[in-house]
Parts: sequence; C-alpha cells; structure tokens
Amino acid sequence: MSSLFTRRIISGVRQDVAALVRSRQQQIISRRASHALAVHRNTPENNPSIHFEFTPENQEIAKSIIAKYPAQYKKGAVMPLLDLGQRQLGFTSISVMNYVANLLNMPPMRVYEVATFYTMYNRTPMGKYHLQVCTTTPCQLCNSDSIMHAITKHLGIQPGETTNDKLFTISEVECLGACVNAPMIAINDDFYEDLTADGVVQILKSLQSGVVPKPGPESGRDTCEPFSGRKTLLSEKPYSGPDITRPDL
Repeated sequence: MSSLFTRRIISGVRQDVAALVRSRQQQIISRRASHALAVHRNTPENNPSIHFEFTPENQEIAKSIIAKYPAQYKKGAVMPLLDLGQRQLGFTSISVMNYVANLLNMPPMRVYEVATFYTMYNRTPMGKYHLQVCTTTPCQLCNSDSIMHAITKHLGIQPGETTNDKLFTISEVECLGACVNAPMIAINDDFYEDLTADGVVQILKSLQSGVVPKPGPESGRDTCEPFSGRKTLLSEKPYSGPDITRPDL
C-alpha cells in the first residue's frame, strides 16, 4: 500500500513537472524578441547560387573602407561592407554575406554571425520603404500603439510583412534614439517624429503617391527644442571673428 501510494505521488510530481516545462516553453516562444529568424532558409530570391558583386562605384567605396583598417585587421570592415551590400541590393542576402566574406578573407560563418546578430541587416527582401516603428517605453508612453495601429490598418500588413506592391515593409523595433520626439518612426534613413495617427497615414499616402515628405517633427518644432520655443542661447554671439576664441582670452 505504501509502495502504491509512493508511485502515485511520484507520477503526480512528474506530471506537474512536465506541465510546468510545457508552460515555460510556451512562455519562451511567445516572448520572441524579433519576427526574424536567426537561421537562413533558401528561397528563390535568396540563395547562394544567386550571383552578387559590388558595382564599380561600390567597389571603390569598399576599397576606401578597407583602407581604414590595418591589413591584419581588415575583417573589422565587415559591418560597413555588409551595409554597403544591403544598400545596393536592398537586403543582406546570403550572396552578399558570402561576397563580403571572400572580399575580407573571412570564414563565411563569421560574417553570418554578424549579419544575424545586428537587426540593422535585413536578411529577406524588403519593400522600397522600410518602416521601423519604435514601441519602446518613451514612445509607448506617448501612444505609439496608435501609430502602429494606423500603419497596419492603412497598409493591411503586420510587422515583418511586406505589401504586395513591394512598397512597404514594417518592423517593430527598440529605441531609435529620438525619445524626446516620441512617438516616432524611421523610414529608411529618415526620422519622422512627434507623430499622430492621422499624420502617419498622411506620410504613407504621400509615399504611395511618389512624394517623399520632409523628415522631422510633425509638430513643426525645430529638431528637439521645447514646444514653447527656445529657452537658452537667445542672444547674439558675444564675438564673431576669424579666430575661434575672443581676443581678450
């Protein structure tokens, strides 16, 4: 009787542990920090058999980048060269990675490690306009949810997806460094700040019509000055001359 009771206790504990493990696995899966996979999957648009090389203009840029590093440390140029390849092709394909690895005499795996670690490298085909929507705390407090909702509703896609016309790709990102102008998004290399839901839709409509809106705060303020205007450096320069310092110093 005692032995049967003990077996039942052990069986119950095992079931509880198994349920806890399954629950923990589900929590880990649901909290993925990114919609991008860290592994490569061959596709018709992205596979090693697709040829890639820098254009003559980019080859000259690549030479100038590599020249900044000592010969024994030229692998330090891997990040700017991957960025150069991405700007030429539109994304960092496996062929771009292999080309950069060969250019720098690096094992391809070392280049893959860099490209999969940094989110600045887009490893799948992207739309013409990459919308990076910041949802970190400062933007969240300034209602970045309304910005994300307005974008996804207008375009009909979710983060990680591209519109059928290949015009837009949406990414949900961490802090982009313009917290004082939250909420904000980055479109390619430009920042659009102090956004409202209606304002971001107007930006998208402009891009769809072929017009790139002026980047910066939607509110009209100059960069990140206070909404009420400047509070410091209001007077004229005390000295203006050819030298950096005043003659009395």
